Amino acid sequence: MCLICDRIAMIQRGENPYFVKELETGYVVIGDHQHFKGYTLFLCKRHETELFHLSPEYKLAFLEEMSLVTEAVFTAFGADKMNCELLGNGDSHLHWHLFPRREGDLAGYECGQKGGPVWWYPIEKMNAPETRPSETELAAMKHALRNELDKLLARS
Repeated sequence: MCLICDRIAMIQRGENPYFVKELETGYVVIGDHQHFKGYTLFLCKRHETELFHLSPEYKLAFLEEMSLVTEAVFTAFGADKMNCELLGNGDSHLHWHLFPRREGDLAGYECGQKGGPVWWYPIEKMNAPETRPSETELAAMKHALRNELDKLLARS
């Protein structure tokens, strides 16, 4: 079983503390590490490695929901810009990395350019233990994101 499938199984057993909300095509979870405050993932319910492996209908629904989650993250966490990435090189299961970006969030790591990708920031700092949210912070983040998702879902 893959890491994403393991995380989904934890959600289904009620054991994933980062779980926010289940949608039709995937699960919304807060990222384990929060250097980029509000970092969220959208995990596809289906174990597929590429978008083009999904049926056209499911793919469109998955992309629409990813867009909705991105908007909710943007609003809930006061982002200036959103970065959305579907990589799959490490964990070959469709999942979106949704990074709220803010002015200066790469201070000292921009290689002379303004606002580069999150991957310019050293991974060991991005995933440092001190970037894990406390239980109180995590509860507040989940509440804020769930509220925004509910507002957007009620509108559609």
